Amino acid sequence: MPLITAAFDSGNIEVVSADDPSDIRLRIRSDSEADFRQWFHFRLSGARGVACQMTIENAGDCSYTRGWEGYSAVVSEDRLNWVRTETEYTAGKLVIHYQPASDHAYFGYFAPYSLERHADLIAGCLGHPRCSLEVPGRTVQGRDIDLLTIGEPGEGKPNLWLIARQHPGESMAEWFMEGFLERLLDGEDGVSRALLNRAAVYAVPNMNPDGSYLGNLRVNAAGANLNREWADPSEEKSPEVFHVRRRMQEEGIDLCLDVHGDEGLPYNFIAGFEGVPEPGEARLAALERFKTTLARINPDFQTEHGYPKAPAGKGNLTTSTGHLAHALGAMSMTLEMPFKDAANAPDPELGWSPGRAMALGRSTVDALLDITEALGK
Repeated sequence: MPLITAAFDSGNIEVVSADDPSDIRLRIRSDSEADFRQWFHFRLSGARGVACQMTIENAGDCSYTRGWEGYSAVVSEDRLNWVRTETEYTAGKLVIHYQPASDHAYFGYFAPYSLERHADLIAGCLGHPRCSLEVPGRTVQGRDIDLLTIGEPGEGKPNLWLIARQHPGESMAEWFMEGFLERLLDGEDGVSRALLNRAAVYAVPNMNPDGSYLGNLRVNAAGANLNREWADPSEEKSPEVFHVRRRMQEEGIDLCLDVHGDEGLPYNFIAGFEGVPEPGEARLAALERFKTTLARINPDFQTEHGYPKAPAGKGNLTTSTGHLAHALGAMSMTLEMPFKDAANAPDPELGWSPGRAMALGRSTVDALLDITEALGK
């Protein structure tokens, strides 16, 4: 008899019935203290060589049903390599087909990025002499908020901030950060050395450790959507934003790249700060330069498709991108990656994947080096 479990880091699934491997019935649990649901991550065991059909019955009640259109779930039997498996969305249900070759298989909305891997990432970064760690505060459940400083801040050097995983189910964001940090700290990479000579980099690879562990899609342990908390964060409800924003104010911020995933759109794209009351011609020109450079360096990124641009004065000032541009004068932007595949550069076996997200992170080093000249320092 097959067994379904999700009692582990980032696990999320409820079992309706699992007596028949050809008709396993499941439901996605809601986020902590909130009515979001879409992320799933579970293990199937006891079904080696058996053709299994797993139906997520409440897919039609999830937060972003457009996300299921053209979507394929990811599966791994070694927890290292994740591939796409046959999936269909019909009559409000997501149906996943798979025949395990071993005694267990893990399924996910996207390849998970565990807190253990996060700890390894931080430890690896701290082996570099130009990298230091501070913990500006703790989460609602008492987990550390890790902030890396790379390079030496100084007069005339812009401060570049990269933050990821405000929405914990968007795990591709931390895969991106791993690729970015690995290249940035490669002492034999001339582009990375040049960037660290010209700028100081501040990185928060996981803004929402609680939500990541709890298997949430969108919120922290208190039910707060962190990317709507930037105008007025609190230590009680959104300490993750409260402490990171405080450090941005203290150190100064010239650029912020906030890394996310988008459920519906099958593209990599950037949403900018055009909707703030006074976006400024110089900042807008720098934003376009950054996007154009990144698209030229890595064709997985594109500039044709994305969110509609809000007119000046009509943007959302509670997001990181809106608030940091409006209140702190930063060239702020939100990078979105797909849960599906990049339609402009498809890979049917892998879709958008951890490896491709890491590669885009590495390419971002080039784009940041190019943009430092345009930041006015």
